[in-house]
Amino acid sequence: MITEEDLKYLKKVDCSESVIEHSIAVAQEALKIADRVTIDIDRELVLQGAINHDIGRSKTHELDHFIVGAEIAKELGMNEDVVRIIERHIGAGIPKEEAVKYGLPARDFIPLTPEEIIVSYADNIVDHVTTMSLEQALDKFRDRLGNDHPTIELMIIMHDKVQSWMSGKSEDQINHSGQSLCETEK
Repeated sequence: MITEEDLKYLKKVDCSESVIEHSIAVAQEALKIADRVTIDIDRELVLQGAINHDIGRSKTHELDHFIVGAEIAKELGMNEDVVRIIERHIGAGIPKEEAVKYGLPARDFIPLTPEEIIVSYADNIVDHVTTMSLEQALDKFRDRLGNDHPTIELMIIMHDKVQSWMSGKSEDQINHSGQSLCETEK
């Protein structure tokens, strides 16, 4: 259950009601996933990362809201692991080369830990407050970014990883591409 205490940072920085509603929906979806995975995860970290993932939208709704959000989180004294979730939640991750194309800092913004991946994945399948299927989420990315954008493949890889954690099957038994999320960083 999400409490007022969980929402304190979003309210402190005056996030809109729409951002708060979305953040609650993402947190609820992330917690559903967290409760189904068979790997060890920090459920409280998933909750705090999911609730605060869009805190940067208190200042901007531009692509760089995740960078702004990480800066806000640091200023508020949030746990460094929560800061990393905020910084790496965007899309299915942004590799360094892509970050440079968008005028972002020249580094990878790829979710690495299970908690980072779960929050990013939940955010990708929640459209405002409605949970979508993988295909609906991919269609949304295709409409916005184009059919061949690297985010499409990263999202499929992320989906396969999360599914493997929930099913107990190895990623090789599920993965469509044969590539792990971490391999995409190279």
